[in-house]
Amino acid sequence: MSPITEVEGRRLALSNLDKVLYTATGTTKGEVLHYYAVTADAFLPHLRDRPISFLRYPDGPDGQLFFTKNPPQGTPDWVRTVEVSRTEGQRARQVIIQDLPTLMWAANLVVEFHTPQWLAPEPGVADRLVLDLDPGAPASVAECCEVALWLRERLAADGIEAYAKTSGSKGLHLLAALEPTPSEEVSAYAKGLALEAQEALGELVVHRMTRALRPGKVFVDFSQNAAAKTTAAPYTLRARVEPTVSAPVTWDEVEEGRADPARLVFRAADIGVRLERYGDLLGPLVDPGRARPLPKG
Repeated sequence: MSPITEVEGRRLALSNLDKVLYTATGTTKGEVLHYYAVTADAFLPHLRDRPISFLRYPDGPDGQLFFTKNPPQGTPDWVRTVEVSRTEGQRARQVIIQDLPTLMWAANLVVEFHTPQWLAPEPGVADRLVLDLDPGAPASVAECCEVALWLRERLAADGIEAYAKTSGSKGLHLLAALEPTPSEEVSAYAKGLALEAQEALGELVVHRMTRALRPGKVFVDFSQNAAAKTTAAPYTLRARVEPTVSAPVTWDEVEEGRADPARLVFRAADIGVRLERYGDLLGPLVDPGRARPLPKG
């Protein structure tokens, strides 16, 4: 029988706590749940009011992975859901994570957390911009740092402050807080940035997803600004060989990453110390006072 834990008045059955999920590090499911409990104060604001998509990996990253938007079977009735539009006018419900009990319930499913760039009350009206910098081998996160620094300056020229996080995989994500803007307008602006980066940085950048174009270059993926797309949330663990995290980073760390990309790999055990040192580096993204408009035209 799974042990019953009470979290802020909610009773949770947390299962298989000794199960090793990440064989490379011996990280257990119990340690994964502990990670989310420790980071919850920073993590929850980035999930709140956003319909959550789950990449589930219940047997660890070496087992079956599957993506789901629907609330899983057996979802407790106290877990909040919201109705969202799907393709061809269909509507369905998705989980929203507003509190620690819901976060721990979801973490017990063993998932990556993915969110759209808009809030549930206004689907398709973005409050943030995202650019996913994805290196094609032999390029690495070092080249992503070069591109990120250029994009930071370019966004600043439009009055938009960019923040960075690791993807938890190979690359970097740049994010910015926006005044509410239709997703299609944000997508068009982001595509323009990708094209400008390709023109300015020459052989370093590609703005198209075509794999044949990507070896040795950084793909500036602007498509995740589309209303139907999602991005790995800040602080989520990733379903990789080790328990790497999509971790907020400072711009000094991005500068240093050009020469030493290993400095931009963060695992679950690193994040508590970073939160004590820096707080939430992406806190401005959830501060309405820091949001900026897209430039006219």
